[in-house]
Amino acid sequence: MLIKVVKFGGSSLASAEQFEKVGAIIRKDSSRRYVIPSAPGKRTSDDTKVTDMLYSCYGQAILAYDDEEKEEHMENFENLLTAIKARYQSIIDGLGLKISLEEDFKIIRKNFLAKIGRDYAASRGEFLNGKIMAAYLGFEFIDAAEVVRFDENGDFQSEITNEIMSARLEKAKNAVIPGFYGATEEGRVVTFSRGGSDITGSLVARAVNADLYENWTDVSGFLIADPRIVKGSKSIETITYKELRELSYMGASVLHEDAIFPVRRAGIPINIRNTNAPEDKGTLIVEATCYQPKYTITGIAGTDGFAAITIEKAMMNSEVGFCRKVLQVFEDNGVSIEHMPSGIDTMTIFVHQPEFEGKEQAVISAIHRYAQPDSIELESDLALIARMVESSLKEVDAGVIEAARSMGASNFTIITKVMLVEARTSLLVGATITLGTILGYSAMSGAVGGGGLGAIAIRYGYTRWQTDIMIVTVILLIILFQIFQTVGMKLADKFDHRK
Repeated sequence: MLIKVVKFGGSSLASAEQFEKVGAIIRKDSSRRYVIPSAPGKRTSDDTKVTDMLYSCYGQAILAYDDEEKEEHMENFENLLTAIKARYQSIIDGLGLKISLEEDFKIIRKNFLAKIGRDYAASRGEFLNGKIMAAYLGFEFIDAAEVVRFDENGDFQSEITNEIMSARLEKAKNAVIPGFYGATEEGRVVTFSRGGSDITGSLVARAVNADLYENWTDVSGFLIADPRIVKGSKSIETITYKELRELSYMGASVLHEDAIFPVRRAGIPINIRNTNAPEDKGTLIVEATCYQPKYTITGIAGTDGFAAITIEKAMMNSEVGFCRKVLQVFEDNGVSIEHMPSGIDTMTIFVHQPEFEGKEQAVISAIHRYAQPDSIELESDLALIARMVESSLKEVDAGVIEAARSMGASNFTIITKVMLVEARTSLLVGATITLGTILGYSAMSGAVGGGGLGAIAIRYGYTRWQTDIMIVTVILLIILFQIFQTVGMKLADKFDHRK
């Protein structure tokens, strides 16, 4: 019999009406045996998520002890707790259930006033919703604190969790396990980052060796672009774990980026589905596929909040150790690097702006001391989507562009007839360098199972001491590089408008 693990997001469980949709989906397929609910989300655009209400409520409990206006904060605390009760009671009444959460709220109130911790406060949204879901479906309720383990430092313990969870779920034919949180061995509640219910679902799928992990949300899978930016964006039918992680990291918010690892390890596919349109197939996420997508570009995502540090020095590429000196500065100042394109005389380093802002002057000073660049430029508030051919286009003389504009040329004409024509030599040189770099990387990838000539050289030439094979592969790589280099430079020379 097939086993499916189903996770439902906050928007799917925001009200009794949404619960009924979820119930219909689960009951339609008996293989949907394990359910991971999130806390109730927004019912309308101006509504408040229950998790945010819990954070606020706990904050008022803390202030009731530490602030001078204790009575006001205590009153706010009681009002918020009452509002949270009302949210859950409206779901219970709407479903016609005969359960009460009164005792649970008494415990929550006591623990909040005892300053038990923000993680505990945030986790109660999933905990209470899990109890309602279990009662509604007739499934067993399993507290995530029993089966998801963290150590005393708050670090997640993957293998221990899998061992405990596997043993516990083996005894449960159908179960509801709240998402987002777990606990230490001593019972202290610890939460994942926001969106962590996705991770819990993935952990459950691995523990029960599920055939499929269904992640139900309010969109029909991954879209090829942000619908708020690109109207009419269509969903991606099939995508790999690797592509998904890249999109998640770059800002696509359908699935938590860390939810991939547990299921990827077990080879379990993920299906992103829409609670409000259950007939849609959604997006299937797999380890690998022969499926050919409809689009050349699978999907586009972007994330903002980046700064760019452009370092220029004449003949930088011929100075041994230049890049190492620059990178050492960032390491010494505790700044992680996101991306680092480089050219003959320039290199640009992309960093997270909030992380960099407090250290920018120390970094700039240190770069000047150790690397002695000709100049350093900073750009802020960038979105990391792409930065291709920009350096080539920047080389176009501004006077040429201004002359074209003064003659009445449109922006399109300036781009196609002026900028691209003036920059084509530089673009061709850049493309040649890029091809050479890709060839080098493809050769190195053979060492880690990437295939190609590099793999042949490693597998047969190096490990089996077949020197002739290694020599032949190296010669072939040199020949290929020279072909790329020669053709590229000849094209660049041919199309150089200055000659």
